[in-house]
Amino acid sequence: MNRLCLILPAILSLSACSPSTGETPSENQSSSRASQLSRSDKQKIGQKIWLNESGGKVSGLTAWNQGEEFPSLGIGHFIWYPVNYNGPYTESFPQFLNYAHRAGRKDIPSWLKSTPKCPWPNRTAFQADINGQRLSELRKFLANSVELQTDFIIHRSEQSLGKMMNAAPASQRARIQANYRKLATTSNGTYALIDYPNFKGDGTNPNERYKGEGWGLMQVLLEMRDVPSGQAAANEFAAAAKRRLDLRIKNSDPARGENRWRAGWHNRCDTYARPL
Repeated sequence: MNRLCLILPAILSLSACSPSTGETPSENQSSSRASQLSRSDKQKIGQKIWLNESGGKVSGLTAWNQGEEFPSLGIGHFIWYPVNYNGPYTESFPQFLNYAHRAGRKDIPSWLKSTPKCPWPNRTAFQADINGQRLSELRKFLANSVELQTDFIIHRSEQSLGKMMNAAPASQRARIQANYRKLATTSNGTYALIDYPNFKGDGTNPNERYKGEGWGLMQVLLEMRDVPSGQAAANEFAAAAKRRLDLRIKNSDPARGENRWRAGWHNRCDTYARPL
């Protein structure tokens, strides 16, 4: 069995029993259970996520998608809100910066230290500055910190089971945990558990809902039909994720035009059913 599959069930049991502390690593200690994955495992996962988000291109590390109110940065397209904008989604780029500071990174661009909010007010301003000093420095830092970003994504995924157990009604917890563990028996299922919370959240943020319906990891695990563990679970997770994302599109404000993202979202979900 793939080493990746052996590690995650053990760390999941710790996540389920322990409250989430939100701690980030110091320079001289391994406070993230992500360190239990081999460097090769993490490289595979990081490259897969980068390919999913922006085709593995350095230029894609600083992006502001048409129709969105914020830029998406790094291999995981971490969200960063401009000043005076408070959106419904979890803002993850400041969390990553804090993680990088706590990890002792010395190559963080100096301008970021005094810029808690995204300095570009809109996509037009961002695109006009795409080759400017700030975004060029940011792309260089992000291109040189792929492994750290992968650690951050895995660290967040490790916290998701405990968060879901706390957020879900008691009647749903056993199903969530059972399907989580079914997925953890294959390498691609393990990758799905790491990638999907970064892609669409863990489902515990009550603001991440359209018409009361969420699309995060928790909702996908509950959406899964009853199948055996292993590859069947990975296949069903991919299908369930597409169903929840289709429901999101159906419930979304038509002005957002979310249907244009359906094909790309489905393609990403399909990767969960394929070998890592």
